Formats: sequence, C-alpha cells, structure tokens
Amino acid sequence: MKILKGIVLSFNKNPFFNNIEDSVNIVEDGGILINDGIIEEVNNFSAIKNKYPLAKIYDYGKYLITAGFIDCHMHYPQTGIISSFGKRLIDWLNEYTFPEEKKFIDPEYASKIASLTLDLCLQNGTTTVSSFCTSSPTSVNQFFEEANKREMCVVAGKTCMDRNAPEFLLDTVNSSYDESKKLIEKWHNTNRLVYAISPRFAPTSTPEQLECLGNLWSEHPDCIMQTHLSEQLEEINWVKQLYPKAENYLSVYEKFNLVRENSIFGHCIHLSEKELEILEERNSSVAHCPTSNLFIGSGVFNLRSFNEKKIKVGLATDTGGGTFFSMLRTMSETYKVSQLSKFSIHAAQLLWLATMGSSASLNLENKIGNIEKNYCADLNIINLSSTKEIEQRKNQSNNIWEAIFPTLIMGDDRAIVSTWVNGNEVKV
Repeated sequence: MKILKGIVLSFNKNPFFNNIEDSVNIVEDGGILINDGIIEEVNNFSAIKNKYPLAKIYDYGKYLITAGFIDCHMHYPQTGIISSFGKRLIDWLNEYTFPEEKKFIDPEYASKIASLTLDLCLQNGTTTVSSFCTSSPTSVNQFFEEANKREMCVVAGKTCMDRNAPEFLLDTVNSSYDESKKLIEKWHNTNRLVYAISPRFAPTSTPEQLECLGNLWSEHPDCIMQTHLSEQLEEINWVKQLYPKAENYLSVYEKFNLVRENSIFGHCIHLSEKELEILEERNSSVAHCPTSNLFIGSGVFNLRSFNEKKIKVGLATDTGGGTFFSMLRTMSETYKVSQLSKFSIHAAQLLWLATMGSSASLNLENKIGNIEKNYCADLNIINLSSTKEIEQRKNQSNNIWEAIFPTLIMGDDRAIVSTWVNGNEVKV
C-alpha cells in the first residue's frame, strides 16, 4: 500500500452547473491511499496513516495533487510536424499531415513516435489520451503497445478514409471494416486500452464507408467513435458539395448512425442550433481544442452554448495542429478563448474540463478523471510556485483558487513535479 500526502483536490459535482464550493473538495493536509493501482481512500493524511502504519509514504508537502490530465482528442502521428508554418486545415492535411502519416507503415518509426508522444504527455501530467492513428494498422498496434508498456489508459483507432487523400493512405470500404474489426478484437478492453472507430471526417469517407463504420459500431457499441466536425468554414462548404442532400454537417454522420452516446466530435466551432440540439438529444460529446483552433485560424469555440445544452465537453490539445502537449497551457488558451465570448472560466472549471470533463466525454468517468474511491490512481503532483513569476503571484493570493489560477494560466511542464499512472510514480 502507498499513501500520497499533499493538498488533494477532487470533484463532487460539475462546477459549471453547481456552486464551486459544493463542486470541489480540497483537503489541505490530504492523503490518498493506493492499493494495486486503485484509490482506496481519500481523507486527512493523519487519519489514513494511523489506519495503515506500514504503508509507504510519498510526502509531497504543499504541492497540489489532482487527477491526471486527460487529452480527449489528439493525433500522435502529427508529433513530428507540430508547429508547422502557415497553413489552414485542408492545406495542412495535404502538405504536412498526409506525407508524415505515410511513414507509419514502418513499425519502428511508428513505435518511436508513439513512445515520444506518450513520454511528452506524461512529462506534462497527461495520463490518458484519445488519439487518431493513421490508416495503417501498424500505427495502431505500435501505439497500443507503447501505452501498454506504460500501463496507461488510452483511446485510439485506425483512421479510416477512402477518398480525397493520397493513394498511399487510402483504404476501402471493406478494408476499413475488416482492419478495424481485427484491431477491436485484438486491443479493445485489453488492460486499460479502449478502441475508437475513427473516420477522419466526412470529406475523406464515402457514404458507403460511413455506413460500414456505423454498422461496425453497432456490432461493438462500447467502443468510442471519434471524428471531426465543423472545424473550418472551408471544410463545411466542402461537406455541402460532397453531401448536397444533407441538412447540415452533423446530419451526414447522423444518417449513418454515427451520432449517439460514446461519440466524440472534435472542434465543433461553427454549429447551427439544430446541430447543438442533436448533440444534446443523442448525448454525444465534444472535444474543445483551443490551441489548434487559434493556430490554424479555425475560429472561436463558444463553450457557453454547449453548457446551455448540457452537452459533454472535454479538453484537448489536438497536437500537432495544436501547439502544446501541455494541458496546463491548453487550459490557459481555453480561458483566453472563452474571454472572447465574454465568459470567464473559474479555475475549478478549467481543471474539471481537463479531468472529469474529458473522462465523461470518453465514457470513462467512473474509472479516471477524479480522486475518488475505486478510481484508477492516475494522478498529478503540481508545484504552484514553479517559476518566479507564478510564485510571486501565488504569494499574493488570498485563497486557494487565487493560488491555483496563476499556474493554470502561466504554467507548463515545469509545474509537474510527478505523474502517477495506475498507482505507480512515472519516471520519464
């Protein structure tokens, strides 16, 4: 058994829909009892220590302990092209993404980038990611293998696309079904791994492929379905040309039974009221990707409109369109983007998005994303004085939230003292 000591922050309720005081539990001299990778008790440190005097103690003093961050939408094959210059979405795919993804038929290269990506995530306190792979099953196998080595909970799947991409990346209706099914049978629910059926987006899939993937999902409904939706206006116009009879972008996916619980749609910037209503009705989720939306010039995500419908929203880096592996820096950009919509996000709400919000969006909210009995012990140890400018601001704080907020706005990997995965401290 292990006991972690520090300032322990956990959630009781969603702070977007409840008072902050009622939503968050902070134990200043807190303790977390871990046994076999599972949280067994959260209490005052002294109370736990007295009950379990032989447990190994990890004393993190005045550091903040939160659940590990969860990145609910990213592209590990784009690690090598992160921060590429000057392109919008369609040009980005053609000039940077597709040539890079060609390399992932090589298992050695796929393993190298998967390993680098997951280590960068762990260095930044991210313990779970949901990633698109490439159209090559090799890219999926290597990613899951590297995640397994680290005992991480990850979500991933083969990217399916049978048109409007280079020939060397295209699959077919039949191969997308057969290869995805084989990967599901091999990896889904193996240890801490979850499979995601992954059409890239409507423009790169024929109606026949989307129908086929909808059928596959019906056969394996506990899988996640991840794709992209309404990221840029040019993309939306392209969808209108390819699917002229569709009422809107989301209705393309809806027609093929791809809009329901366990579906998560990346970006969702330019949605109509009708599309918001469908997402609400179907209990689908959304991945908010602020750094990518800014870097590629996609637009401003209006978080308030999703909260009004009580649509599940998780937080995501969208690397490599996004420019950071750090969820702290992603929270900072989330705050700034929301300010443009005149909606100031509280520190508790930012942390919720990066933990419980993302876990709920991936249908994992009863396993990860919180510090609670029977949850997996995926944890972050955060230094709230990691740099001089953060420390001087924290020293002027009048309460715990004023102490936490500067790290969420100015923090990066230097603030991550330690990351715990499945009950073990990670050494990266």
